[in-house]
Amino acid sequence: MNRLPVADRGTVRRALRDMISRHRRAVGVVLVLHGAAALAGLAPPWLLGTIVDRVTAGATVATVDRLALAIAGCVLASALLSRFAQYAGHRFGERAVAELREQFVTRTLGLPVSVVERAGSGDLATRSSVDVATVGTTVRDVVPTIVIATVQLTLLFGAVFLLHPLLGLAALAGLPSIVAVTRWYLRRASSAYLREGAESAELTETLTTTAEGARTVEALRLTDERVRHGTTRVTRVWQARRATLALRTVFFSVVEASYPLPVAMVLLVGGYLLSRDMVSLGAVVAAALYLQQAIEPLDRLLQWTEQAQRGFASFARVLGVGLVPPEEPPGTTAPSRGQRLVVRGARFSYAGGHDVLHGIDLEVQPGERLAVVGPSGAGKSTLARLLAGIDAPRRGVVSIGGRPVTDLDPAERRRRIALVTQEHHVFIGTVRDNLSFAAPDATDEQMRAALATVGADWYAELPDGLDTALGDGARQLGAAEAQQLALARLVLADPHTLILDEATAALDPSTARRTERALAAVLVGRTVIAIAHRLNTAHDADRVAVLADGRITEIGSHDDLVAADGAYAALWHSWHGQADER
Repeated sequence: MNRLPVADRGTVRRALRDMISRHRRAVGVVLVLHGAAALAGLAPPWLLGTIVDRVTAGATVATVDRLALAIAGCVLASALLSRFAQYAGHRFGERAVAELREQFVTRTLGLPVSVVERAGSGDLATRSSVDVATVGTTVRDVVPTIVIATVQLTLLFGAVFLLHPLLGLAALAGLPSIVAVTRWYLRRASSAYLREGAESAELTETLTTTAEGARTVEALRLTDERVRHGTTRVTRVWQARRATLALRTVFFSVVEASYPLPVAMVLLVGGYLLSRDMVSLGAVVAAALYLQQAIEPLDRLLQWTEQAQRGFASFARVLGVGLVPPEEPPGTTAPSRGQRLVVRGARFSYAGGHDVLHGIDLEVQPGERLAVVGPSGAGKSTLARLLAGIDAPRRGVVSIGGRPVTDLDPAERRRRIALVTQEHHVFIGTVRDNLSFAAPDATDEQMRAALATVGADWYAELPDGLDTALGDGARQLGAAEAQQLALARLVLADPHTLILDEATAALDPSTARRTERALAAVLVGRTVIAIAHRLNTAHDADRVAVLADGRITEIGSHDDLVAADGAYAALWHSWHGQADER
C-alpha cells in the first residue's frame, strides 16, 4: 500500500502563516483583547502589594476598601476582556477550520483515482476525520492559547523585573529545566505523533476492509486470520501511543517539578533584600503573587504545546493530500480528432508486481459494441481501467482520436469516457442529489426518464419521489437498486464512450437482461465496451475479444468465434448449457 504524502515542517509553517494572513484582522482583534485582559490581570497583585505596604504604614480602612474595589474592578475587566477574546478567537477558529475542510474536500476530489486506491480508504478516512478535527482544535484553541499564554508570561515576568531586577532573576530559576525538557520533547514528538497517525490509519483500513468483506471472511473461514491481523494492528497502535505517552510522562514530570522553584527563590531573595531595605514587603508579596499567577499560563502553554505537536502532525497529513500531483495534462499535447479508441502494445503492472497485461493491441471504432470476455484474473478490469484513463500503461499507449487518454483534461475525459464497475455508491442525500452528480442541469423529467431507462421499477414506490432521502437512517437501497441508480447516472452523463465493467453483475439474470435491453436503445450510436461475465452480452455485441493471461487470444463476431471452435466457443457452449439448465 502506498500511503499519501505528508507535508514537511516548512510547508506546515507556510500554510499556518497563510491562514493567519488571510484572517489577520480577526487575529489582531483576538491578540488586542487578550493583551488587554493580561494587562488588567497584572493590576491585582500590584494592588495587593500596595495594600500590604499601606497597612504597614498605618493606612485607614477607607484606603484599603478603595484598593480592594480597584482589585475587584480589574478582575472583572480582565474576565470580560477574556470572554470577548475567547469569543473572537472561536469565531476565527471556526472560519479557518471551515476553509480548511473545504480545501481538503477540493483536494481530495482532485486526487487521481489510482492514487486513492493505492493509498487505501483507511489513510484518507483518518485524514478527513481525525486529522481534520485535530487541526480544528489546534487552530481554534491551541494556537491562540499558546500566543496569549506567551504574552501573559512576558508581562508577568516583566512586572517582577520592574519590582526589582534581582527578584526578576530569581523568578527565572525554573526556566533552565523547563527549556531543556521542552527541547528534548519537541525533538522527538513530531515523528512520534506522525507514526501514531500512520498506525491509526492502518488500523482503520484493516477494520474497514474486514467489515466490508465480512461475508467473504466468513465464507472462506478467514475469521481467525483477520482477528490476528487486526490484533497486530491494534498492538502497533498501542505501541505508538505508548511511545508518545512516555514522552509526555517525562515532559510533564520535569515541568511540574520546576514550578515551585521560582516562588521559593523569590521568597529567599526577597527576604534578603527586605532585610536590607532594598525592597518593600509589598513588592515581595506582589512578586510571589505574579509568579503564582504565572503558573496557570505556563501550565497552559506547556500542555497545549503537547497538543500542538498532535495538531502540527495532523496538519502535515492534511496538507499532504495537496502534495499529490493533480490530474493535469501537458499543455503542449495536440487536440484529439475523432472518437476511435486504439490500444497499441499496452503493458501494465501494479506497483511491485509483474505484468498483468502483455502487449495488448486493440482498435474500437466509434459506435461499435465490443464485449471483452475471459476467465477471472485474465486482466479484463485492468484493461477497462486503462481504456478509461484511470491508469496509464507501463509501456505502449491507449489513445482516443489519436491522443493518449491519460493526456486528456480530466473533465474532458470524464465527459467522453465513462466507466461503470460492479462497485457502486449511494451518497447520503435525496435521489435527486444522487442523480445530479452526473448531470447538475438535468430536469426532474430527465432524471425520471433515466431511472425508467434502466428498469428502476422501485422508483414508483418511493414516498417522496426524487426528494426521497437515501442512506443511513433513511431509505436503504439494495445492491441491485444501487447499481441501477449508478446506471441511471450513466444515462444522464451521456458520454460518447461507455465502459461497462460487469455493470449488471449485482442484478438477477432476468432483471439484468431487462436492464441491458433497456440500455440498448440509449447506447445506439455510442461506443460501448462491455466487460462481460454473462455471455448474452457478448452475443449481442458487434465483436468479442477473448482475454486470457493478459493477452487477447481471439477477436471477432460471436458467430465467427463460435464457428472457429476455440476458447470462446468452449465458453459459450459451457455457459449456454448452464443457462438452459436454469
